[in-house]
Amino acid sequence: MARPDHPLELLAPARNADFGIEAIKHGADAVYIGGPAFGARYGAGNDVSEIERLSKFAHRYRARVFAALNTILRDDELEHARRLTWQIHEAGADALIIQDMGLLEMYLPPIQLHASTQTDNRSPEKVRFLEDAGFSQVVLARELSLNDIINISSQTTVALEYFVHGALCVAYSGQCYISHAHSGRSANRGECSQACRLPYTLVDDKGRTITENQHLLSMKDNNQTDNLLALARAGVSSFKIEGRLKDLSYVKNITAHYRTLLDELIAENPEFTRASSGKSAFTFRPQPDKTFNRGYTDYFANDRQDDIGAFDSPAFVGEPIGEVGEIGSGWFTVVADQAIHNGDGVCFYDARGEVLGLRINRAEGNWLFPAEMPVELTAGTTLFRNRDQEFERALEQESAERRIAIKPVFAETANGFGLTLTDEDGVSVAVDLPHDKEIARNAERAMATLQEQLVKFGNTMFCAEPVALQLSQAWFLPTATINAMRRVAADKLEAARIASHPRPPRAKPAANPVPYPQEELTYLGNVFNAKARQFYEKHGVKLIADAYEANHEKGMVSLMITRHCLRYSFNLCPKEMKHLKPDPMTLINGNEKLILKFDCKACEMHVVGKMKKGVKLKLGTIRPA
Repeated sequence: MARPDHPLELLAPARNADFGIEAIKHGADAVYIGGPAFGARYGAGNDVSEIERLSKFAHRYRARVFAALNTILRDDELEHARRLTWQIHEAGADALIIQDMGLLEMYLPPIQLHASTQTDNRSPEKVRFLEDAGFSQVVLARELSLNDIINISSQTTVALEYFVHGALCVAYSGQCYISHAHSGRSANRGECSQACRLPYTLVDDKGRTITENQHLLSMKDNNQTDNLLALARAGVSSFKIEGRLKDLSYVKNITAHYRTLLDELIAENPEFTRASSGKSAFTFRPQPDKTFNRGYTDYFANDRQDDIGAFDSPAFVGEPIGEVGEIGSGWFTVVADQAIHNGDGVCFYDARGEVLGLRINRAEGNWLFPAEMPVELTAGTTLFRNRDQEFERALEQESAERRIAIKPVFAETANGFGLTLTDEDGVSVAVDLPHDKEIARNAERAMATLQEQLVKFGNTMFCAEPVALQLSQAWFLPTATINAMRRVAADKLEAARIASHPRPPRAKPAANPVPYPQEELTYLGNVFNAKARQFYEKHGVKLIADAYEANHEKGMVSLMITRHCLRYSFNLCPKEMKHLKPDPMTLINGNEKLILKFDCKACEMHVVGKMKKGVKLKLGTIRPA
């Protein structure tokens, strides 16, 4: 069900403050960024001063900043994390994204809490519990369908966040332990080794090979371009772009793409509104196919479908541009409809199915001269472009500006003149100019000068409507005086916008602890410290196992739970082929073997394995706050 009281928020990733600022320029209503520690993307951390710089910029546009502290925490890290929450709050951030419920048992600042997708949010009961526990926003599991979202939305009032673009974890977020089992690098601690992107051979229970050397756990990238209106009407209020480790051109291009689509949606559906202020203008045409992707899928938004996997390659292959024609010494021709430019990156699949890339030094029409001629290239090979040099160069420049609309009023006062600026959010400032009143010799020119000079906000964040002149007659004022007055008013308005940015406090939890939806938690509950255990006990959980990272699970367990099913992918689904049984299968990568078990009732696949001997949690991955 649509929630017209919740404006539609475009949420973009920020590897650092500069990336976040560009995301806001390109239309983001909010950005999420990692702090100095405890973020679920190791290598995407930032000093608190960077969060402060980003927050000041964001708040000029009523945009919000969310800080990710979404790892599970050891007991000895809890106090460091708690202090960091206060530092982030004081730096101006608007919300904390968290996974570890132990933090809720500590004295936190009055800042909104968002439940990370790592908390495995895929049922109305779980989302309602998080709402009652004091969360203001819940990041839904990527695997949910539109009907699932409608079901959750109809039973809750908390803001719902949904991933609309970017890389897809094949496992339910927070429910993948392969990385820790094999290397001690915990995905729940921000150090996933991405075993899902490796090539595997699939073998059935009789030892027969189904397929060899394919990336069978690698998903295509998420793209909900065609589902935005349906998602909004289902109850989603925050549309999230994945990618805190992606490059700047990705952030600019994808943010601008969804900003354009959401603006069109809002213009055509007045029940929805923008979540922040200002309008962005771009110097380029957003094209999602131009930046990193593994091919696109809308995953399970419209229920289970074929072709969601990126089995051939986990790399960015790019857009098909044509076929190789002749091959010569240091050159080849291509039969293509699109122009190819100097510096373009192209690639192709070799005879073994591996992706090989090359850089075009010089392009003369359809004659291409690569930096290095690959011997594997053959006539008739399909060629893909994975770097469009002209498009990338456009994004390397200043590629967007964002302006707040204002209404200027220039009027006489008892002792001179006054300029009032009122912006689109109703923030208003006034500047008084004591000045002698001198009748203009050329009234028309004097009035025109006022109109021209008082709308010149080109080097600011504002764009002005025509000035309302409230004058009894035309007065003469030097141009320098008018300009100085305008600059003072613009600075004053910008400061007033930052100072008046709304920062709602943390939502109050229910008066009495509400029961958690389960009475028992296995290692899948990710309980890694005494405070988290205390939280769940308070909410009625009677049996609580330690997190997998505690290394207490010695035998074969589910290291990954996923809605992606390889039986379904290879037309071996017992639900569709009634004569088949859901017998186990095996994934093989070198000496690594993982058992696949199939829960057909839940329509889920379990990747089963055990912890390698000698594996210990890597303790040096989290820097103290």
